[in-house]
Amino acid sequence: MNFPKSTILLSIFAVTSLSLTGCGDPDSGEASLTDTENQTTSYQLADNARQRLDIYTPVELSAGLDHLSQQQQQMISLLIDASEIMDRLFWRQAYTGDKSVLLDAVEDPQIRRFIEINYGPWDRLNNNKPFLTGFTDKPAGANYYPTDMSKSEFEAAEFDGKTSLYTMVRRDEQGQLFSVPYSLYFAPELAVAAKLLRDAAALAESEAFATYLNMRADAFESNSYQASDMAWMDMTDNEIDVVIGPIETYEDQLYGYRAGFESYVLIKDMAWSEKLDKYSQYLPMLQEELPVAEAYKAERPGSGAQLNAYDVVYYAGHSNAGSKTIAINLPNDEQVQLEKGTRRLQLKNAMRAKFDQILLPISEQLIVPEQRQHITFDAFFANTMFHEVAHGLGIKNLVNGEGTVREALKEHASALEEGKADILGLYMVTQLLEIGAIEEGQLADYYTTFLAGIFRSVRFGAASAHGKANMIRFNYFAEAGAFQRNDQGQYSVDMTRMRAAMNSLSEKILTLQGDGDYEGVTELFDTMGNVSPTLQADLDKLTQADIPVDIVFEQGKEQLGL
Repeated sequence: MNFPKSTILLSIFAVTSLSLTGCGDPDSGEASLTDTENQTTSYQLADNARQRLDIYTPVELSAGLDHLSQQQQQMISLLIDASEIMDRLFWRQAYTGDKSVLLDAVEDPQIRRFIEINYGPWDRLNNNKPFLTGFTDKPAGANYYPTDMSKSEFEAAEFDGKTSLYTMVRRDEQGQLFSVPYSLYFAPELAVAAKLLRDAAALAESEAFATYLNMRADAFESNSYQASDMAWMDMTDNEIDVVIGPIETYEDQLYGYRAGFESYVLIKDMAWSEKLDKYSQYLPMLQEELPVAEAYKAERPGSGAQLNAYDVVYYAGHSNAGSKTIAINLPNDEQVQLEKGTRRLQLKNAMRAKFDQILLPISEQLIVPEQRQHITFDAFFANTMFHEVAHGLGIKNLVNGEGTVREALKEHASALEEGKADILGLYMVTQLLEIGAIEEGQLADYYTTFLAGIFRSVRFGAASAHGKANMIRFNYFAEAGAFQRNDQGQYSVDMTRMRAAMNSLSEKILTLQGDGDYEGVTELFDTMGNVSPTLQADLDKLTQADIPVDIVFEQGKEQLGL
């Protein structure tokens, strides 16, 4: 990318000043979201916000490290240090003001904690509504774009890095839009993070993991991440892992173009990973048998798909904001997926916490008593795992060859992709059970647990890609008669109709993606992406029963004994 020399110098100066002063945002003179931030000494809760402060239940994030060598434990400590930097960078992407000013203006520790969970004053599980007075709606583009920028202005502008995953969009001295690479915009912090990764690489017992860490460090400084994604897919013998850098694009709800900084520090469960590995061999068959026309399943993902289970010991940045991820499918780079496949990471300890603390209590409220025995952890684990596997199925590029699905569907791409992964994950479970590849449980376990999972995820709200996807699926299933609701507000699965709805919704989503049908996806979201009054009343019962919406981690070196 080519940038005006004066712009680069100004950006370097702004970022360096930020590093030295620890405050402000390098936005070339842009105003903060609200002018009151620098004038107000304290903020108050918005109306009806008090009841939201306890929607997260605390979970200690720990894992036994006794089986790890001293070098491995030192490496985990360094990776947590690097993750904390990702956390600070994501704050600057998500919030247009100054984190420390915001927190210092709030005295109540419970409110301060809620700000930290949400990475700003907007409730991520309540459609990003502000929960503090003095703030307007959250900008759809977060802090990736100037807050006064319209979509029409952006679409009419021409500049390098316009749709790049790894740039911030700003204005130059004349008010024209331009982009700044993350490697420049966040240069001081990324330099420190790169050194920490290189120090960790020197301690790595796996040569492949050391190579990945060094290449990821290089990516922080070059702004080119594809080579390190390839290296990450090539390593298989490492017991410690880290997913770190700018990865998911959910925070950019304006276009879904820009990636947010995040990190997971992970310890692989070698026994569980070996158990899961057998499923990879079935992926080509499952792709070929997708219930859609041939053109929409013509791509052949790389054969190197990997299924692994982990205990996660640290979350940071985007992964730690609002609802907590319990499974991952990476890399997102379409070329890497086609050449190398993807790695599906099941975060076993976090998954177990959500099942015990949230899903089981939900089922006791909203599933009919005679089907509750079908709510099982094995089914929850498999549904979650095959959701991630299903990201690798379907289509990444338009059937007309004129670009990618992500570019064509813009801000809707992430939510529709989550919907695809949910429904195709259930399709995969159905197919694998029928051929005997899955031996645990029966189809009723997976379908009933899937329905209970919709109630869990729909509570994340429309601001969440997962929440939107679940609203669409719930309403689609309701119209298809895939479940019934009794007079007590309890639901039961109709196995035959659910299977038919699963197949028809799979076909609909894959076709919308392959066609890049932005208008069709918009219509789907407008007509089915809403919570009906009846469903809202049922969800309110969960709140009245004090069932948490999600978990928040008590995490760090202290919890790990480091």
